[in-house]
Amino acid sequence: MQAFVLTRYGGPDAAELRAMPQPRPGPGEVLVQVHAAGLNPVDYKTRAGGLRVIQRLRFPVILGNELAGVVAACGAGVTQFRDGDRVFARMPKTSMGAFAEYAVVPEALLARIPDTLDCTTAAGMPLAGLTALQALRDELHVQPGSSIFIPGGAGGVGTFAIQIAKWLGATVTTTASPRGRALVDRLGADRVIDYTTEPFEELVYDMDGVFDLIGGETLEKSFRVLKPGSTVVSIAAIPEPMTARKDLSRGFALQALFWVASYRIRARARRAGVSYRYLFMHPSGADLATLAHLVETQRLEPIIDRVVPFTAIQEAFAYLEAGHAKGKVVVRLRDD
Repeated sequence: MQAFVLTRYGGPDAAELRAMPQPRPGPGEVLVQVHAAGLNPVDYKTRAGGLRVIQRLRFPVILGNELAGVVAACGAGVTQFRDGDRVFARMPKTSMGAFAEYAVVPEALLARIPDTLDCTTAAGMPLAGLTALQALRDELHVQPGSSIFIPGGAGGVGTFAIQIAKWLGATVTTTASPRGRALVDRLGADRVIDYTTEPFEELVYDMDGVFDLIGGETLEKSFRVLKPGSTVVSIAAIPEPMTARKDLSRGFALQALFWVASYRIRARARRAGVSYRYLFMHPSGADLATLAHLVETQRLEPIIDRVVPFTAIQEAFAYLEAGHAKGKVVVRLRDD
C-alpha cells in the first residue's frame, strides 16, 4: 500500500510517499480502508521532532492522526462494526498511521460517519472536533450563560470551537481577520474582533473562560480578559504538569520537566488571578459519536478549506504550514 512515511526528523524532505506493508487487525482492532485523512499542525510538529520529549518514534513510521473510510476487516472480539461500515477516527497518540491506504484502529476509537457527510468532510473532524469538545465541555465547563473568548476562531479548531460553545449555551467572542470574519459570523460568533486593527485586550473583559488557539502574546494578553478565578485552556503554548499526568499518563519526570518549562506562564496566570491549563486531547469513539450527532441534527458544520489528492500531500502541508487555512485541510486517497 502507499503511505506517507517519516524517515527521520526534519523538514518537508524528511517524509515521503512510499510502499509499505498493509497492516492486519489484531483482537479488538478494525482495518479501515482509508478514503481521506485530515492534516493538522501536530503532524508537521511531529515531523520536525517537536514532540520527541513525549513521543518515541521508530523510523520509518507512517504519519497522520485522523482518517475516514470504510471497514475492510475486523479483528477478534470486535462487536460494534462490520465490513462496509463508514467510520472515522482520531488515531492512537502512540501509533499514528492515518496517511496510508489502510490503517488499523482500536474499536473504541471509531465512530460511524453521519449519513449526511462524505468521507472527505468527515476526515477533517476528529482531531479538531475532539479538541474543541473536550476543552470546552471538560476543562472550561461551559454551560448556558457562560462567556467564552476564542482567539483565532477561523482556523481548524476554532471553527469547531465556536459552534460547540454555542451548542453548550455560551456567548462567544472571537478574533478574525477581515477575510475570516464572514465565516465566524456564519458559525454563530456573537462578537468578532478584527485582530489586524483592534487590540482585543482593550475590548474584551469579564470572560468566564478562554480557549487559546494561538499562544505567544495572544495567550499572555488573554489573562487580562478573564474574571478572577477563571481558566485559560491552551493548545498552542507550553504543557504544564497536569498535561503529563492527566493527558499523557506519564510520571514524575515528565511532570517535573513541564513544571519547569511552564513556570513563567503559570506565574503570569497566578499574578492575574486565573489558572492556566494546556490540553492534549484524547481519542474517543464515544466523543466522536457526540460530534456525529451534532452534525446529524445540524448543530455542527465541519469547515473544509482545501481538499488535495494524496499524491500532493507535500503541497497540502506547505499550505497548512503557511498559516492561511480557514477550516481544515484534507487529503483524499479514494472517492466514496
